[in-house]
Amino acid sequence: MLFNPPLVPARLIARYKRFLFDAELESGEIITGSCPNTGSMQGLTAPGSRIWLSEHDGTKRKYRHVFELIEADGTTVGVNTAMPNRLAAEAIALSQVSDLGDYTTVRREQNYGRNSRIDLLLTDPLRTTTYVEVKNVHFMRQRGLAEFPDTVTARGAKHLEELGDMAEAGHRAVMLFVIQRHDCQRFRVCADLDTAYAAAFGRALKRGVEVYALKCRVSPKEITPTGLIPIDEPGIAALNTSIKISAEG
Repeated sequence: MLFNPPLVPARLIARYKRFLFDAELESGEIITGSCPNTGSMQGLTAPGSRIWLSEHDGTKRKYRHVFELIEADGTTVGVNTAMPNRLAAEAIALSQVSDLGDYTTVRREQNYGRNSRIDLLLTDPLRTTTYVEVKNVHFMRQRGLAEFPDTVTARGAKHLEELGDMAEAGHRAVMLFVIQRHDCQRFRVCADLDTAYAAAFGRALKRGVEVYALKCRVSPKEITPTGLIPIDEPGIAALNTSIKISAEG
């Protein structure tokens, strides 16, 4: 996925109120912009960090600039939580996620479950309907290990329960974690920050939900899905038997 028009480089001054940030452009101008990420963004808000912004014209937007990328831990990390659905669809079309690329139709943001919307709904006359929930990942505490969530997410736990409902109803249900950084070789659920989510994750696996973790290469020019990485999950037995790992591109 190419950034078009090109992103605008800047230096982060502060991210605050979850949705806002201040930054200094290369021209020296100080701007306030929109941060499309409601999570804690642990490790990704250090003042002075190099960042990249998308720039939008038009009177309907209160803020012209949107926070897209940040340089952290020696790599470039994507923070826009609207990107993973697009990246997931791209990876599926490239057959990077199991056999999901074999479906004839992919629809986005479809209503299902208990007043929810599934990120991707895959259908084919000859195949089982597949529900794909996508989550953004950019949290790393231990070198090479991506984790989700970075804060408590009751909504995320609800989505896992609804995926389990779909699996038990005879459909195919997939939880896809999209990692917007390329310095991670493994993924795990962050049980110490959200025990309820970890419990919901374990229940979802037992109910037949498939789980995959997709890594992306991130640069100021583009974000590219590169393939699946292994999932570590201490305390959940036989997890690796539930996950098909493809070769990383």
